[in-house]
Amino acid sequence: MSYVFKHICVRILGVEISFTSSIDAFISHQGPKASYGAVALGNELFFQSHGILEENGVEDQEVSVKPWDDTIGFFAVSNNSALPFDVFAASFYLLSRYEEYLPHVKDSLGRYPSKESLAYKNQFLKNPVVDIWAQKLKDVFVTAFPEMEFQKKETAYQLFIQAEEPFKYRTKGLLRTIFSYSADFFGGRFKELFNRTRVILRMQRDPYDYFKYIITASRNANYKVSFFFKLGEAEEYLNGVTTYKNKFKETVKYVADYTDVGLVLSINAQKDIAFLKKEKSQLEEIILQNVKSSYNAAHIVDLPHTYRTLVEMEIKQDFTMCYANKPGFRASTCTPFLFYDLDYEIKTPLIIVPVAGVSSSFNHFKQEESREIIRYLQNETQKVQGHFVIVSVMLASEIL
Repeated sequence: MSYVFKHICVRILGVEISFTSSIDAFISHQGPKASYGAVALGNELFFQSHGILEENGVEDQEVSVKPWDDTIGFFAVSNNSALPFDVFAASFYLLSRYEEYLPHVKDSLGRYPSKESLAYKNQFLKNPVVDIWAQKLKDVFVTAFPEMEFQKKETAYQLFIQAEEPFKYRTKGLLRTIFSYSADFFGGRFKELFNRTRVILRMQRDPYDYFKYIITASRNANYKVSFFFKLGEAEEYLNGVTTYKNKFKETVKYVADYTDVGLVLSINAQKDIAFLKKEKSQLEEIILQNVKSSYNAAHIVDLPHTYRTLVEMEIKQDFTMCYANKPGFRASTCTPFLFYDLDYEIKTPLIIVPVAGVSSSFNHFKQEESREIIRYLQNETQKVQGHFVIVSVMLASEIL
């Protein structure tokens, strides 16, 4: 209860709250107050509970999604409640990723399929319904307590650049370069041969070396830029970089001097904490500061293992809460939230930053369709003054 009430009231609405189970303390309180439970105590503002927040463990829940004004709702309650749905229980179900703890078939990479999600099946994946419900709750509070004040918020924009391959031709190492030359030659890609040679001979800039341009362009913009680098091995040999090369280290250090830098966890690091410790340590040695943010290669989130490991490694925030093949809000919120471990029934300090879309999630759309979806997601975020995050260099122009 504390977890979900604080996310909705404090993180989204900006209202400080406190809890009591003492009826005397509740009755004697003179300010705005509301009760949450099976029945009302009196004539106070009452929100009826569905019951899931009083449970322990994970059980299959009966979820019936129904239309509600211009949005949807589930976990319906009686007319005695100030709202027709238990938005706190429903929000907890979505934020905790309750459904991902239930038995399901993973894809070939071990990911939870987007098509199995409640949001996709009921067509609200592109809507941050938790934040929308929070606004409905705010309206109820304002009606009941006109003196209540809510924190003013502005939409936050963040461009997250996943620089797994920061250079196309440079810092590849001798063997990768030889193999690439051979592949280009026998593949008839003579323009690639020409460009690769000119870059290696320092006659032209590497086409992927856009870091200075992006940092300069973002200084006076209304969005924040973060770069994430991979220190582990790439999934494909030719796409990897030699991370001990001075040029690679100099680039990463330059970026870290001007903006936030995070770690892209390789597949090995996601499976073995020893690899994660090594990759984290390598990046920290380069940037001369602690690594606070992470993103999983291939967009893999294996709950609860993935986030438990990040908590153990003292990572502060993760940006992998998205689907690789579908744009939208995987946890149905556009406000960063804390990871709640359902198995252990504990709130952790790890902040999950919801991502509205990654480059791969737009692969099956035409360019104009992708732009329309981005604009829609952006508008949905603006309506609730949320946090709009995308992971794509090509789509950067959509939020400039």
